[in-house]
Amino acid sequence: MLKKICIFLAIATVLSMFAGCNSNSNDIELEQSTGQIFLYGEQHGVAQIMDRQLEIWGEYYNNYNMRHLFVELGFFSAEFLNLWMQSDNDDILYELFDDWTGTAMHVPHTLVFYRTIKNDFPETIFHGTDVGHQFNTTGRRFLQHLIDNNLQETEQYLLTLEAIEQGEYWQNTRDLEFRVTTKTENFIRAFDRLVDQNVMGIYGSAHTDLGFMSGQGLPNVPTMAERLRERYGEALHTESLVWMAAIIPPIRIDAITINNVSYEASYFGTDTTAFNNIVSRSFWRLENAYDDFRDNPTTGDVLPFDNFPMLIEIGQVFILDLTLTDGSVTRLFYRSDGDYWQERPTTVGFSVD
Repeated sequence: MLKKICIFLAIATVLSMFAGCNSNSNDIELEQSTGQIFLYGEQHGVAQIMDRQLEIWGEYYNNYNMRHLFVELGFFSAEFLNLWMQSDNDDILYELFDDWTGTAMHVPHTLVFYRTIKNDFPETIFHGTDVGHQFNTTGRRFLQHLIDNNLQETEQYLLTLEAIEQGEYWQNTRDLEFRVTTKTENFIRAFDRLVDQNVMGIYGSAHTDLGFMSGQGLPNVPTMAERLRERYGEALHTESLVWMAAIIPPIRIDAITINNVSYEASYFGTDTTAFNNIVSRSFWRLENAYDDFRDNPTTGDVLPFDNFPMLIEIGQVFILDLTLTDGSVTRLFYRSDGDYWQERPTTVGFSVD
């Protein structure tokens, strides 16, 4: 522990000469940037979300001369991407992709995403502001790259060391509040150094949503976006693209009979869960059934839209079969009336005779 503290202090001391910091590398003394921040929340590894991000980045890049793209990667991973952008092959990208094995980023469309940026938006500059994930692979490899090129006396080297330390601490503690705080401080440092440049950021929606990290069990910890809003006010813009993950076709079409009426039922799959005594949930949407059930009494149960694997529209009816730990199955009915629960759009449960 003492060694870790000393390393942090050494990095902080030298970085203070670069950034005007007082006590550690993220005590920002830079003048606040006058640029605009456009954050887009994602569900990692979803092809249709990545395609939409490419469209948005293309609009900013071509129409507004934006060049700085902030991503949920460690500092050294983004620096490797910047090196790759200048290379004549994909060797660096393949190495990064291998390092991402076991993460949500390790899907084929990730390669499509980055290749498209390189081909269509070649002046893109990546900024990694997360803790240093893959510190033992990507991090050590980038550190060796800097050593091989006699860059030990650079800020780039010090920021790489810092990101490695952040990644090690995160892996050892899984302290989410530390990660959110660090990610925000890293973002502020990188953004303020751009002075008056507008930037786009791509992060998991838990970090781009305004408010608190309630969904991750930290109801009193502000999200990254909330902390950025405190600093930059109306210069911060955030939008969630998570809903696009639900643009999926039904797996099959079934027939379900209720009160002697047969309904076409689109089946969207079964998920697994460990909530209470529930083992799994199977989802159907009853087609053209809303008028038949709109007046059925509600049960007081609610199920927000983000529990469903498909897109939800007002005026739809859903069936959930819950498989319980004892092997029994409970069937529940929900409809989308346009209600909200804790500021989230939600379906409401209703009873069927």
